[in-house]
Amino acid sequence: MPVKDFAFALNAIQWINVKEDPGDLDSASLWRFADPSFVAEYPGVLREIRRAGFDATMLEVLDTQTLQNYAAMIADAGLALAPGYVQVPLASEHGGRLERGTFERIHWFDGVRRKAEESNYFGLSRIFLAAEVNQDGIRWQRPAVGHDFSQDRLDELTDLIDEAVDVLNAEGVKPGLHNHVGTWIETQHEYEHVLNAIDASRLGAAFDIGHLEWAGISAKQAITDWAGRVQDLHLKDLDLDLARRSREEGLGYERATDLGLYKEPGLGQIDLVDTLSALPDDFGGWIIIEVDRASMDPVQSAQHTARWVADITA
Repeated sequence: MPVKDFAFALNAIQWINVKEDPGDLDSASLWRFADPSFVAEYPGVLREIRRAGFDATMLEVLDTQTLQNYAAMIADAGLALAPGYVQVPLASEHGGRLERGTFERIHWFDGVRRKAEESNYFGLSRIFLAAEVNQDGIRWQRPAVGHDFSQDRLDELTDLIDEAVDVLNAEGVKPGLHNHVGTWIETQHEYEHVLNAIDASRLGAAFDIGHLEWAGISAKQAITDWAGRVQDLHLKDLDLDLARRSREEGLGYERATDLGLYKEPGLGQIDLVDTLSALPDDFGGWIIIEVDRASMDPVQSAQHTARWVADITA
């Protein structure tokens, strides 16, 4: 499928994952989606995405706003929406395993139902599904190498994901399994175990190109191997030398990010166009670009990224 025919969107993460003091690598990292004051800035961010040259952004409703408020912001910015994102927490990390059919287990998926509701409200029939990001977890401190692997833990998580898939499917939303470095699904064995355990009709694949490469996995090969199930992608560029260092030296997720792991498309070392060439001819999903930590001002980062898209699709 020609690159010019792909549908590209931009995640607003350039404005979200920032340093308290951009000039000081040791200053606090801020995740601004959790900042109650960010809702006032969100409309301006969306307008900047549109002005940069993007037609679409990833669905991300803040906890501090209603669906109607978010819809008004999107309409005002003149943007379309690409699929959103849902996380599945591991029950044994939050108090203990949960038996199917219990009160606690049923409510375990309330957040998943909310994400299904968001998707349906905005007419989206697919979603990225990942293991929970736990920034206090051991893999956040030792990412990209499958640290502290446990097959029993993976089986527990697979069972929870299986039920989350049922919840989403019942609402007409098909999830795609998403690999995320620093979570319990970051290695090839882990994402393939889940994909092999759950039928393709219920669960697709929605890889993150950058996170595959960070974990030392060929993103092109992963897409080739699972071409029949790939439904959407996250696209990142990376400093692959730093990614290798992080695996070899045990750099934590935050430290690798602070040192400049993430790059705007074309500024890192992943051959993104060649990787995308592995997608099948009938691919009709979204390519959502993410620059998890901008190497420049967020507006300039978005503008650079839009120019890169224009260049490769010309």
